[in-house]
Parts: sequence; structure tokens; C-alpha cells
Amino acid sequence: MEIAILGCGYIGLELGRQLTARGHDAVGVRRSDAGLEAIGDAGFEAVRADITDRDELERVPDVDAIVFAASSGGRGADAAREVYVEGLRTAIEAFGDREDAPERLIYTSSTGVYGDHDGDWVDETTPIEPTTAKTEVLAEAERIARELPSEYGYDGTVARYAGLYGPDRYRLERYLEGPVTEGYLNMVHRDDAAGSVRFLLEADLARGEVVQVVDDEPAPKWEFADWLADQCGLEEPPKRTKDDRLEDDDLSEAARRRILTSKRCSNAKLRELGYEFAYPTYREGYRDAIDAYRAD
Repeated sequence: MEIAILGCGYIGLELGRQLTARGHDAVGVRRSDAGLEAIGDAGFEAVRADITDRDELERVPDVDAIVFAASSGGRGADAAREVYVEGLRTAIEAFGDREDAPERLIYTSSTGVYGDHDGDWVDETTPIEPTTAKTEVLAEAERIARELPSEYGYDGTVARYAGLYGPDRYRLERYLEGPVTEGYLNMVHRDDAAGSVRFLLEADLARGEVVQVVDDEPAPKWEFADWLADQCGLEEPPKRTKDDRLEDDDLSEAARRRILTSKRCSNAKLRELGYEFAYPTYREGYRDAIDAYRAD
């Protein structure tokens, strides 16, 4: 199978490694020298192109599937719209207009589209209620990913990611030093975020559907922080309630909304499809980071 990974960053690099190791042909698309070098170091083909530029996308060879895994770089809603809406639309149309169009697209989204559910469980059947300008953009991009490819004869899938962690993104100090604000953590290790997309491609599953990509156990933040401290041989970190945090004068409106948002994300559908997690919970996923911390 030939796969183009558009916006081949943190997850895309691991996806390319996994696909290549299993005999597939992966092409990573980035526009920076550093990005292209990272793809080469990961062991698969790199193509320089701006994924929002239709002409530059002509440099990407014909493929069986597209994975749109681009990031807006943590910037605001306008930048997010340029990448997730306009860039996604451009990519779908550019590949769809080819004589040899792809068979499917997988777009990587975020569980941030749900909004607040007061700590209740959410799954793919739960109506999305984006609460910020950026998550409204993500919700619009999901609609485009599911609907627009069919106009060109192929299928779109949304892989809706929970919070990503893994090598270079463990953020131990945040939880070991505190203060830790109450709430839930919905997480998925980098290897499973990539592995789930690889699985959907290889097994040819979930065309035209949304699949939530999250591990087995949403973790109360205080419980997670105490466990992490214990594993690292430290005292439990200081805690604070949501009300305590909301009293801070330096909070942005976006940060305030994040604090007030609470949900537990279910992976029942992904499990039922047959995916086996490398790291079913944070306990397995943080082991390497804990061992490295204690060794230092």
C-alpha cells in the first residue's frame, strides 16, 4: 500500500516508521528543511510541499491513501482554519482530481470538539459541541473530511485523538511539581495514535466514519499525578480545585474554557474493531519516562 502523510510531524513520523516496517510505501510531506530531515531520519521518502498549495501538492506521487496529520503549530483559530479547513479542502480536491485518485483519506482530529460533558462518558455517537473558535474549526474540518472525498469517488475517515503523549512529550515536571488542577486526562500514546491509523488502513475499516483514538482509562488528574510522583520516588504534588484555578487573574478565555471542560472518552469502538494497544493505559505508557527520570 502507498500512503502519503500530509503534515508529517510527531504522529506522522511514527506512522511512517510503522508503515515502512510492515512493507508499505510511505511518503512524508513537509515544507521545512528540518521536517524533511526528520522524515529521512525516520527511514522513508520525504517530499517538500506546502499542503495548502495545490500546485506544490503535485510533487506528491499518486497513492492509495492520504493521511492528513498537519498541525497549525499551536496558533489561533485563523491559522487553524488555514490548515485544517482550507488546507484539507485543497488536498482532498487536488488528489481527487487526479486520474489515479486515492481510495481513502484519514483526517486526524481532536476530542476537543466535544465541549463540556461534566465528567460523563463520550463516544462517537455523542453530539459534538465545540466551545472555542479553534474547536469550531476542527468540527468544520471533520465534516469536510467525511463529506468532500465522496464527491471525488473516495472515502473519508476521522481519527479523533485524545491528548497525545510519548517521547519528548511526557511533560513530567507539570505533574511532579504542580500545582495540579482537578479534572480528567484523556490520553493516547504516540505509538498507539499512529498505530490505530495504520490499523484502520491495513484492515480497511471505518470508511466514512469517526473513530475515537484514546486509551483504556481516562485518568483523574490528581490520581495520575500522585501515581507518577510515587513511581518517581517523590512526594505528592500540590493540588488545586477548578475554582482555585479560575480565581487566577492571568487566565485567558481559552484557558478558562479548557478548565471548565470535563469528559471521559471511550475507546469501545476502536477496541471492537480489533485494535490492540501497545500502551493500554498511562501506567504502561509512562514507564520509559519514569525509568529515565529515576536513572538521572
